[in-house]
Amino acid sequence: MHHEITHGPSFAMLRVDLSPGETFVAEAGSMVARSTNVEMDVKMGAGKKAGFFGTFKAILIAFIRKLVGGESFFVNHFHSPAPGSVWVAPTLSGSIEHRQMTGQKLVLSSGAYVASVGDIDVKMKFGGLTSILSKEGAFMLECTGQGDLWFNSYGGIETIDLTNGSYIVDNGHLVGFEGDLSWKIASAGGGMMGAFASGEGLVMEFSGTGRIYIQSRNLGAFADYVSGLLT
Repeated sequence: MHHEITHGPSFAMLRVDLSPGETFVAEAGSMVARSTNVEMDVKMGAGKKAGFFGTFKAILIAFIRKLVGGESFFVNHFHSPAPGSVWVAPTLSGSIEHRQMTGQKLVLSSGAYVASVGDIDVKMKFGGLTSILSKEGAFMLECTGQGDLWFNSYGGIETIDLTNGSYIVDNGHLVGFEGDLSWKIASAGGGMMGAFASGEGLVMEFSGTGRIYIQSRNLGAFADYVSGLLT
């Protein structure tokens, strides 16, 4: 699908050009504009092969996420009987990254998913206790399949490619990582003083072979900064 990312890296916006029969899936609330002939359907993002129990689980998770915050578990499907365009933009100021998926798995941080086209399955994944401790939140998004995938960051996006190695990433700067990578929670270093006085706290240590996406700004740190000015 033909697309163009403009106004990046600070305030990126995505435009996709639809041909008849094509479907463009985007995060709820991300639409900026669309051609008048483009139609929109709202669906629940339970995963393409969720089944009855998977859909029930998705409803439960959607309710939980409504309470704790994060992206909506509903997505918008755009399609048109004639050529048309759709513009979408993420909530945060930053970059939009395009990834051509060819069967691999990509795990995104909560809020990073923007849109997708093709046979891509996007489902919510419980990250477990380690995900909560790393401040990534209880849920992540697991993207698999073939097609086009777009995701966003707070600030610019940088890629780190590992080949049978390891890397440490501050959890507030993580955008996503390839599914073949393993990770664990670790201390930033420097003993007790490093854990608290450095302001780094806990970090995520990745190992294996694959790609990591990081962002140049930390939303949590910015929120703490603004909160301090308001008190």
